[in-house]
Amino acid sequence: MNPVIYSIAVSSPITPAEPLPPLPEIHRGSLVIVEGRAPIWRYGMALHRLHGSPAAAVAFYDPRLGAVVVASHSREWQVGQVLEVTLPAEQ
Repeated sequence: MNPVIYSIAVSSPITPAEPLPPLPEIHRGSLVIVEGRAPIWRYGMALHRLHGSPAAAVAFYDPRLGAVVVASHSREWQVGQVLEVTLPAEQ
């Protein structure tokens, strides 16, 4: 599994008017993992944006658990499934 990582992290307080970062390249059938320190509503906005993408499933990264699948259109990933992942180190 080579998931696509979508970082929505913010470094200071923001408002909902602040746009999300551009989506990374997402190939049909991919698993997208949304990660980064951000308000909960920003995660909701990211999920809404990803719904129309070619991704087969979307997971949210929790550093204590791993990547938790929150939406899936694939038999490969089930909602609520926790995936053990190691995110790339920040550059």
